[in-house]
Amino acid sequence: MNSTPEVAVAYHSGRGHNAVLARAVARGAADAGAACALVAVDAVTEEQWARLDAAHAIVFGAPTYMGGASAAFHAFAEATSARWARRSWRDKLAAGFTVSGSKSGDKLNTLQYLAVFAAQHAMHWVSPDLLPGWNVSTGSEHDLNRLGFHLGVGAQANADEGPEAVTKADAETAYLLGRRVTETARRMYG
Repeated sequence: MNSTPEVAVAYHSGRGHNAVLARAVARGAADAGAACALVAVDAVTEEQWARLDAAHAIVFGAPTYMGGASAAFHAFAEATSARWARRSWRDKLAAGFTVSGSKSGDKLNTLQYLAVFAAQHAMHWVSPDLLPGWNVSTGSEHDLNRLGFHLGVGAQANADEGPEAVTKADAETAYLLGRRVTETARRMYG
């Protein structure tokens, strides 16, 4: 690898909440020294497919709808089947994030789906490496990893509000995931 890791953030955002997290992941990756590409999976261009194929790491993001990843993300995943057969993404790093309206909202199911999807591509999963926040009497909703996810970033935003409802704490947690993925890429492929 050259000195600059390439990180792609492949995400779907139905109402804009997940796009806030995707931009935060990309900012974190860029601030850690990565060349970063944002790829909205419901409108992937050939140039973006090439960026995904060239990336050292792909961070996947899907909103949690009805207990699982959005249909648009599933369509993207299915569109990778030829890459799966060729093992095109083998040994890349992967990580994931999701948002739902409820505090739990079955986000773990979405993160597990994203991790299994990455495993099918023979990718290496990177966790956020953050202790859970907001789980002691002195904690608050402003803590990093406030919902206590270890597999990826799980965020919450009220369903009746727009993207501005994504909390600063959840965006910062996503930012730190982007940094961690970049730092891991540098260690693994540098």
